[in-house]
Amino acid sequence: MIASARARPRVAILTDETGWHTRKLREALAARGFEGRCADLADCRFDSRAPSGLVIPGFGRELPVAAIVRGIAGGSLEQITKRLGILHALRESAVPVYNDARAIERSVDKSMTSFLLARAGIDTPPAWALESVAQARRILMREASAGHCLVLKPMFGSQGRGLVRIGLVDGECVPLPDLAEFGHLAYLQRYVPPPGTGGYDWRVLVVGGRAVAAMQRHSDHWIRNVARGARSVAAPLTPALAQISEAAAGALGMDYAGVDLLPDTTAASGLQVMEVNGVAAWRALQRVAGVDIAAAIVDDLLARRLGIAPGASPRRDGVR
Repeated sequence: MIASARARPRVAILTDETGWHTRKLREALAARGFEGRCADLADCRFDSRAPSGLVIPGFGRELPVAAIVRGIAGGSLEQITKRLGILHALRESAVPVYNDARAIERSVDKSMTSFLLARAGIDTPPAWALESVAQARRILMREASAGHCLVLKPMFGSQGRGLVRIGLVDGECVPLPDLAEFGHLAYLQRYVPPPGTGGYDWRVLVVGGRAVAAMQRHSDHWIRNVARGARSVAAPLTPALAQISEAAAGALGMDYAGVDLLPDTTAASGLQVMEVNGVAAWRALQRVAGVDIAAAIVDDLLARRLGIAPGASPRRDGVR
């Protein structure tokens, strides 16, 4: 794949929604001599007649020199399979994908996230994923008898949507709801109560294996996503936060990741990793961070995946 001698090398920003994030990425790419072009994975297609077997809108007969995954729209199983298939095919075509399909699959599937974190020895709440209603009820009863509350989460979900506390909730017994609303599958995670008064959690952004920024999200509600009204404030990136967040991103094989953590004095690290986001938003974090996050992502992509040192310009006859 050779870029035109007169044109800047083009990077695909794969997204179902353009806006602040895509603008920041395009600006960071332009500052390094690249052109960022947005394309929706829903509009990308396999085409065995095309030179590469793929067609990415806005790239003609060529493929991008790299791709940054910024968003994947929801859809049917068939549609999602095809969209992830495009990412797999780009990787097979030697196009660096940041994060690639394998990493996104690990993070989107909350049960796989819990499995990989636990296997790596990272502090994370006990979790279960199962289809049997009877087994789910037995787990619920066992946890409630031990004084624990559980959070029932959609297997695929974001921004705190669809979360329900069940079991022993504020002294009341809340039963398992109809799992038809959860795809006939129960993903259960032990609830971590806040220490003392006032609830907060952390979002740490890891780029290229290194934690680069952190914030606390404060809310009176037990769901503390900024999209649900939580207030974000700057937080020091302590060695403990950085270490566990970097380990979590590494366990899932992420190029960049938003790691969500809760304080927990019963954990060895004093922290519990709740989720690892493979298509992490960072607008709220950027407001309180002292680092240019889009530039950090672009610099890491160019350095680690394309071999272009920080501050260097791409060759006009191609970057590979």
